[in-house]
Amino acid sequence: MRLDVLSIFPDYLAPLRLSLIGKAQAAGTIRLSVHDLRDYTHDRHRTVDDTPYGGGAGMVMRPEPWGEAFDDLLSTADGDPRPLVIVPSPAGIRFNQQLARELAIEPWLVFACGRYEGIDQRVFDHTATVARVIPVSLGDYVLNGGEVAAMAMIEAIARLIPGVVGNPESLTEESHEDGLLEYPVYTKPSTWRGLAVPEILLSGNHAKIDRWRRDESLRRTARQRPDLLQELPATELDKADLAILAELGFTPGDDGRIRAHI
Repeated sequence: MRLDVLSIFPDYLAPLRLSLIGKAQAAGTIRLSVHDLRDYTHDRHRTVDDTPYGGGAGMVMRPEPWGEAFDDLLSTADGDPRPLVIVPSPAGIRFNQQLARELAIEPWLVFACGRYEGIDQRVFDHTATVARVIPVSLGDYVLNGGEVAAMAMIEAIARLIPGVVGNPESLTEESHEDGLLEYPVYTKPSTWRGLAVPEILLSGNHAKIDRWRRDESLRRTARQRPDLLQELPATELDKADLAILAELGFTPGDDGRIRAHI
């Protein structure tokens, strides 16, 4: 996968050179390049923003450097398909694990990290004539810029690419992979500060361990993210699942979805 990031703070993206993402770059699994938007300015102050038309607080990022940056990137396609341009924005669609999976099969992603009050809308309108463009929100809150969101999305996406995570089985039982939160995990020592590991995990009975983990996943989801349960089709749950959910106050509704007792 090819990944390009445009930012006025390229050093902000330095952590992407570390850990598994850094190793994937060294191995050639990922081609990641971070570009300084100010390299596409032509005044001595390297200006990238100006006051908004119509008035209002803050500054808006000018279209000229963004346009030149996209022109430059697209000219380096070398036979690659046109990229999918992701614009981190609180006005975008919500980023989640399903979207991460969909983006992980894209051959080329470009992240456009805005700052201030945002990027001139004409940048997106024009870029959409030569590439796909989607605004994506990391969550229902506002950050100072798109860099943090881009790093989070890149890590979530890249780890799903084959070869990035050493043991691919570790990806299958994580939170949100099956619509639930992950079960609690434990390691040695078996007792720590008076707290013992659940005996079932020491039993060696893998069928019972699997059932315990499933039950704990259901319980944790019901406590911490009951909204996720409403997305679970009852047809995908077995009798033991439904029994646990009933204890927690959730039953299938007429529409086949899990609902809390009223």
